[in-house]
Amino acid sequence: PDQQREHLHTKHLHINGGPPFSLNMNQYATKKTAAEGMLDIALFLANITHMKTVIEQGAGYRYYAAVLTLISFSLALQIVAGVLIVIIAQRDLNIEANHKRLNSLNNRLTALVFLIFITNILITTMGMERTGIFRMHFSGY
Repeated sequence: PDQQREHLHTKHLHINGGPPFSLNMNQYATKKTAAEGMLDIALFLANITHMKTVIEQGAGYRYYAAVLTLISFSLALQIVAGVLIVIIAQRDLNIEANHKRLNSLNNRLTALVFLIFITNILITTMGMERTGIFRMHFSGY
């Protein structure tokens, strides 16, 4: 029974024909989730800084309301993603009963991160028009 339990916790891998080493899948997934959480925090802080800059510049350009709305939407999505990351990190991947739930949560998180990505592309594109970068790089000037 102990050998079976150990088999669930580790996977033996061979890299480039070398000797096998054990990979604890739960530990690997937890580290991956923590790294994703740190990236989410970095983007969250960048969006807060961007929002502060937009507010300080004022409503002097046509995308002011749209950019503020998109940044707010992105921040809300990032909070939801952060909660999902915490929930996923708390579950043990080695327990087979958790696999279906973790897979579902991971798929939802992936879709959410994609939506955050698209939202931030829109934010960046609208922000470029204000600074003149958009005109320089994309209109041939």
